[in-house]
Amino acid sequence: MPRAVGRTKRGKELRTMASKVCHFEIPADDVESLQGFYTEMFGWVFRKADTPFEYWMIDTGDPVPEGGMMSRKDPSQGPVNYVMVDSLDTSLKKALGLGAKVIVPKTAVPKFGWFAVLTDPQENAIGLWQDDTNAA
Repeated sequence: MPRAVGRTKRGKELRTMASKVCHFEIPADDVESLQGFYTEMFGWVFRKADTPFEYWMIDTGDPVPEGGMMSRKDPSQGPVNYVMVDSLDTSLKKALGLGAKVIVPKTAVPKFGWFAVLTDPQENAIGLWQDDTNAA
């Protein structure tokens, strides 16, 4: 069932459903340089997120999906797409039963929600996201 998630700048209601890509992340070896590339290439705007870790939100001009950029933590770390789910716990159990492996366990993003990252049976990273303003 679609659910309202906000409004566009023109007041149109935004609706989304679980199982849609809702966020993407791009790891960077040199954050400032890579931000310059995406700004020049696509006109994307970056703003420092109010988080306890170094993270920049990416405004692509569209409200969904949103993007994020952070320093690369591992040489093999690549981009990750996050899929919205109704229940992170239920989705993790299902994914594990289908042969996925958890590489980042359920983690809170305080006041926003929960995420986890897994690899599918062919080793592709995929993120799961659950909205929850009570996450702590």
